[in-house]
Amino acid sequence: MRFSILAVALAVFGALAVPLAASQGSQSSETVVVVPREAVAFQPLNPARGDAGPQAGVLWGDIREDVPTGTIIRFQPGFSSPPHIHNITYRAVVISGAVHNDDPSAELMWMGPGSFWTQPAGATHITAAREDVGLSSAFLEIQQGPYLVQPKDRAFANGEFPVNVEADNIVWIDAADVSWVDVPGTSAGSDEAKIAFLWGDLSEVGKNGSFLKLPAGFEGTITGGNAWLRAVVIEGSATHQVSGASEATLLNPGSYFGSQAAAVHAVTCTGNDPCIFYLSVTGKYLVSRS
Repeated sequence: MRFSILAVALAVFGALAVPLAASQGSQSSETVVVVPREAVAFQPLNPARGDAGPQAGVLWGDIREDVPTGTIIRFQPGFSSPPHIHNITYRAVVISGAVHNDDPSAELMWMGPGSFWTQPAGATHITAAREDVGLSSAFLEIQQGPYLVQPKDRAFANGEFPVNVEADNIVWIDAADVSWVDVPGTSAGSDEAKIAFLWGDLSEVGKNGSFLKLPAGFEGTITGGNAWLRAVVIEGSATHQVSGASEATLLNPGSYFGSQAAAVHAVTCTGNDPCIFYLSVTGKYLVSRS
């Protein structure tokens, strides 16, 4: 009976989704939207469990519709879901704590901040949060909806396989060594931007996802995504300034900025640690130092 309550609550997750414009405290221009973590409104996935269950904060899109959507999910320490499936494939990145996502019979593999996983549609799995590391959170992205949670007896094979990559196993490449990101004035091995390709089509019109690591103290711009660019802060602290704005917005992990058309994003990596962004873009993007 417990599973039935959870499945029903998650299946109506779309009713909790809010449009991007509903985020409070965000900056925007005609083409750019900036949403700091503090402005993201969280709601329980399962009202019956209240704060004890996962909480969802929609960054963009609408999980009820057939549109791309990005969401932050928060898990209480020790949370573990029952076995279930999704009707669509999703990708996710751990932001804080430690998360396990795998077949119900698999040994626990805790993925820390900066880890990446994919969950194929139709595959039975569980999702859990480690108990001894405080609140865990992850960014979840879908390319189409609606996003539903369904019982394991509706499992099906869609030809995809899950991917779980712990942060320490991410392969970083100097941005100057890849052809699908432009970094003027950089040379391989320098203390500049680094890239880790995650998924997608690297053609001029293809959609793809990657990690972008900027060194501490970086000041410059990210430009591109003529039809689509979304950047979620995974690690470190950065500031972003909308063109024409008098002040920059502080972006801690769980914040994001994006644009629907060609736009220049002025970004500074503050503090002593590098900044890591998850970028979902169409085509190429350009990283330039000021």
